[in-house]
Amino acid sequence: MKINIVGPGNMGQAIAARALTGGHGVCLVHPDADSGRAVATELKQRFPDGETDSATAVQAADMTVLALPYGVTLEVAGSARATLSGQVVVDICNPVDFSTMDSRVTPADTSAAEQIQEIVGTDTRVVKAFNTTFAGLLTSGEGHGFPLDVLIAGDDAAAKAKVAELVSSGAMRPLDVGPLRRARELEALGFLHISVQQPLELDWQSAIKILP
Repeated sequence: MKINIVGPGNMGQAIAARALTGGHGVCLVHPDADSGRAVATELKQRFPDGETDSATAVQAADMTVLALPYGVTLEVAGSARATLSGQVVVDICNPVDFSTMDSRVTPADTSAAEQIQEIVGTDTRVVKAFNTTFAGLLTSGEGHGFPLDVLIAGDDAAAKAKVAELVSSGAMRPLDVGPLRRARELEALGFLHISVQQPLELDWQSAIKILP
């Protein structure tokens, strides 16, 4: 697949590394061309056989990963709506009130992923994934000897299958947790995972694992 990674910060770079591990092509999207090229160059050094490029705006692709904070995610979904049409869009954000670290900023009856789906329209298929994983472990795809679990929610089975392909080809375990409205629970779980890092002294090296 050809995959846009919008926002090549720590999470964006980690997902790009997993995508390149799985043999997918990656385009790193950053409004500052120099910043995008710098990240692309670093990834090319790490994955010399991979297809890595950069751009200042969302490109035509099979999938676009929005690796951005909540507010910026909504803005990009709106501004790139035409280009995103027909694509699978992966929302990874956790809409946390970072000023207090004590609540989420979305109403209880919706989620960031559902809001994005409303913005982009029905021609674009939104999937929630990667919001319960942290960049440090995601870079390698495993934690404490186990492959990472990536929890996936979405209303379109084919779209979820594409995200599952990205996850499994990157040596992780995809778990389909249901329709897009399950993003509400995933975002609550992501918030909880973030909120316990300091009190439990986890240093962002923890992972959520479902054991059968």
